[in-house]
Amino acid sequence: MNKTMRKELWEWMKAIVAACLIAFLIHHFIFATSIVEGTSMEPTLEDGERVIYNKFVYQWGDPERGDIVIIQHPNKNYVKRVIGEPGDSIQVKGHELYINDRVQSEDYLSNEAMLGTEDFTVISVPANHYFVMGDNRGISKDSRNGLGFINREDIVGKSAVIIYPFDEFSFTH
Repeated sequence: MNKTMRKELWEWMKAIVAACLIAFLIHHFIFATSIVEGTSMEPTLEDGERVIYNKFVYQWGDPERGDIVIIQHPNKNYVKRVIGEPGDSIQVKGHELYINDRVQSEDYLSNEAMLGTEDFTVISVPANHYFVMGDNRGISKDSRNGLGFINREDIVGKSAVIIYPFDEFSFTH
């Protein structure tokens, strides 16, 4: 192999290694993907959709009410909506959500989902924890019935974009 070919090969190897390193860093620290499993987030997110989630946003900030978050759990990640922040009091009565004694407008819910939101008495969200629910309240496994309060450390990112199926490409809200 002549000197020019070796130099060209070396340049290609450096470019490939740099690209792999950049891709690794982006995936590990900034963005990753997750698959929505089940119908607990319908109509916002549907079973089988793949979303890109932002890992970077929670490095310096905390999840906020309304964020669709990725929760890292042993054996499975969950996609849910943040309803209650640390220190909030949460209650559902008459199929309406109350946070800190104020009724909340949940325009992302369908009428069926609102009616599927069963009443529960006031609960307080502990420090460093969040209360989450799916948008399809009647069938969602969430803070009310199995997941409990979500530790801040278990929230690994905020859903940003639906990337698959391609005809469903959109930003999540």
